[in-house]
Amino acid sequence: MSKTPLPDDIAEVVRLALAEDLGTGDVTATLIAPDKMAKATIISRESAVLCGSPWVDEVYRQVDATTEIHWHRKEGDPLVPDEPVFSLHGRARALLSGERAALNFLQTLSGTATTAHTYAQAVAHTPVRILDTRKTIPGLRTAQKYAVHCGGAYNHRIGLFDAFLIKENHIEAAGSITAAVERAQAMRADLPVEVEVENLDEFREALAAGADIVMLDNFSLPDVQRAVALNAGQLKIEVSGNVHLDELKKIADTGINYISVGALTKHLHSIDFSMRFQKN
Repeated sequence: MSKTPLPDDIAEVVRLALAEDLGTGDVTATLIAPDKMAKATIISRESAVLCGSPWVDEVYRQVDATTEIHWHRKEGDPLVPDEPVFSLHGRARALLSGERAALNFLQTLSGTATTAHTYAQAVAHTPVRILDTRKTIPGLRTAQKYAVHCGGAYNHRIGLFDAFLIKENHIEAAGSITAAVERAQAMRADLPVEVEVENLDEFREALAAGADIVMLDNFSLPDVQRAVALNAGQLKIEVSGNVHLDELKKIADTGINYISVGALTKHLHSIDFSMRFQKN
């Protein structure tokens, strides 16, 4: 459950975004002379946490590498409404053709970072870490995981390959929690083994089986407290399932280690950015 560095798939993700937007070419931009130069400023219309500048840079690198970009704010910075976020100087056609793709990345990733920041701040008085989930926008998994980091929260699994997460259907197919944990440990001792449980009896079994982490799925607050008492610091405890912002402090104060929140990536509020051309 480590933080995510800058993804290595930015160029490919941007290429796909531009392909779906530009298609065979920006016909409206052809109304402008190809040598027409322009300057533009991008502002945020609302308070937010900035995230997505590497994707914006890549958009304009692919559209027209001669475009000059000057960032007035850096990744993770708080944004104030109507203040400049970055400026552009280059061919007017390029500025316009890249606008939508660039701002789409910026609004989505800044929205993710802003939501993550809100949740992280709610438990900042505790050692508890807010984790994201795999409930991400298709094609933007690594980008949103990065944005969660920018907002001050942490990553759970990146995908199905970097940790075991044994859920109800896995347990049913394997025969029991104990059997599933034993097989996981025998197969890949280098990977963490997490078990999702739905009641205290399952928690006791996961504890006895030697899991590394147990996820308490939709537990009541009193049952979370009971699980913490039973655990006595033996393993890490994660709380998940319909966790709302106004409940975070009470859950964090029980002594658990993690709270995973799907809302960080699937209920984000996209931030409103606007590009304004400067008058000659």
